[in-house]
Amino acid sequence: MHLDMDAFFASVEQADHPEYRGKPVIVGGAERGVVCAASYEARRYGIHSAMPAFQAKKLCPDGIYLPVRMSRYKEVSRSVMTILSEISPLVERVSIDEAFVDITGTEELRGPARQLAEEVKARVFSTTSVTCSVGVAPNRFLAKIASDFNKPDGLTIIEEEGVSLFLEKLPVKKMPGVGRRTAEELKNLGIVFAGDILKLPAHFWIKKFGKWGKRLFEKAQGIDNSPVEPYSDPKSISAEETFPADIDSLAELEKMLMIQCEEVGRELRDSGLQGRTVTLKLKYSDFRTITRSRTLSEPFDSTHVLFDTASRLLRELRLAGKVRLIGAGVSNFYSGFRQLKIIPERDRRRHESVDRALDRIHERFGADAIKRGRTFDPGP
Repeated sequence: MHLDMDAFFASVEQADHPEYRGKPVIVGGAERGVVCAASYEARRYGIHSAMPAFQAKKLCPDGIYLPVRMSRYKEVSRSVMTILSEISPLVERVSIDEAFVDITGTEELRGPARQLAEEVKARVFSTTSVTCSVGVAPNRFLAKIASDFNKPDGLTIIEEEGVSLFLEKLPVKKMPGVGRRTAEELKNLGIVFAGDILKLPAHFWIKKFGKWGKRLFEKAQGIDNSPVEPYSDPKSISAEETFPADIDSLAELEKMLMIQCEEVGRELRDSGLQGRTVTLKLKYSDFRTITRSRTLSEPFDSTHVLFDTASRLLRELRLAGKVRLIGAGVSNFYSGFRQLKIIPERDRRRHESVDRALDRIHERFGADAIKRGRTFDPGP
């Protein structure tokens, strides 16, 4: 089973704000970056993710443009992943809004695949007020295609005996891994549908595309033996933000940095991860991008340690102009017992207590329920 949330960020905003429903909602377009998500109403104007915000506003000047609320989207995502983990121990989270589930052997407990898929869709909607599309098939490759087949709020099931017929008239551009350039190259060879790939022998595709050609030929037959991998540690956790207007105030930059460090720190603790390398990212008004990293002697998951290190990197940088984007991240993860010697034991315990208290409040009441004083504007 492959589950894909529908226009996820925009749909969460519409669920949280009923007055936005049925209207074009663009997430990320409130600032000068790029569109992160567009509701289906916004997509009718030609707006899509990764489009520059100024271009989206030309296409739909009356749209509802909103900032990214990543902490809220992560909350909803966790609820969805919890539902999936209750039907099978084999859940592979691909991204914040997408996951594979191996439902082999669940029929006796959960009923036929269609019944289970309908149950999942209903539970996701009742829990989050956001729809999802689900595909069920004999393997990952086909399940992912199926989930995209009837979006939004779709359900497509590909039975094993129907695989060949399904692929025969499947446009090659709908095959995962086939991008625009490859689709054009295949079209020049007379390949329009997945079934057309089988008109040429395997050695032709291997000679032309190497290992990927072999996979292409296998996929055209519906072959995919890759398993669902329940969990793998991320290589890094980060957050970044583009400002509404370029700034050169160190205090303002540190304020945003604190918000990002809190988000990253909370995700570290939620994931049970500790990192050793802190990375600061800056993008100047002329789009020059600079990164600075520091590797600490001991692994950490403390928001205080993260912010202290990132802010030191920022101050050492000596700003060379106005800044349009700032970001913070952690990598070089370590799994094991916590050994925080970076700060004195008494201070460490105090910072950990604050982190745990804030995490509990955020989990129960939402990410906006409480904020650190450093994230507020100073008084007069």
